[in-house]
Amino acid sequence: MSKILIVDDHPIFRMGMAELLNQEKDFSVCAVAEDIGEARKALCEHEPDMAIIDITLAKENGLDLVKEITASDRPIPVLVLSMHDESVWAERAIRAGAKGYIMKKEASESVISALRNISSGRIHVSANMMAILLDKLHVNPATQGAPTEEVLTDRELEVFRLIGTGLSTREIAERMNLGVKTIGTYRDRIKQKLFIKNAAELTRRAVLWTEKSHTIQSDTKIVGK
Repeated sequence: MSKILIVDDHPIFRMGMAELLNQEKDFSVCAVAEDIGEARKALCEHEPDMAIIDITLAKENGLDLVKEITASDRPIPVLVLSMHDESVWAERAIRAGAKGYIMKKEASESVISALRNISSGRIHVSANMMAILLDKLHVNPATQGAPTEEVLTDRELEVFRLIGTGLSTREIAERMNLGVKTIGTYRDRIKQKLFIKNAAELTRRAVLWTEKSHTIQSDTKIVGK
């Protein structure tokens, strides 16, 4: 039986996911955590065989935990389960070291097969995402147009996303536990990389991108079998 650690900052989601997994004969939820600190303790105390990690953890980025686990002395397969659009975040999750990516709205249908796939050493993404990744292998750089959000680092993209939700620089700094000057630096880098001229244009583009790519959390359902 594989022991699973669930890392998510929503208690109801953790509860529903644990109930779903514990119904399977080959899975057992050994621990849950709401942030990276709790996850570190659970990894040491319970030694799970796999982990399910959300990207957005209150004031933290779950991909930081994925990278930490991947680089640790005891790396384990990680399935990233998030409300964020896979076309934006799945590739980043895989680059961070995750073995799979599922959007939360599909969790109850796909998480069991995803966990079985990653436990056997395979990568798990949706058929649509696999097609996107394969298409990228055949892209001719000479035909590419203006830079897209893909050129941003994970941390820059997180700042960009929060700008799109209407947060101020100070509010973003508080959310990410970083200094205001640091967020200002990220904003400048984003503008440079995306060829954005001013703050107003940055905000407008971030809002449009967030509205397009963000999957509404309230659509998420975790149901038992």
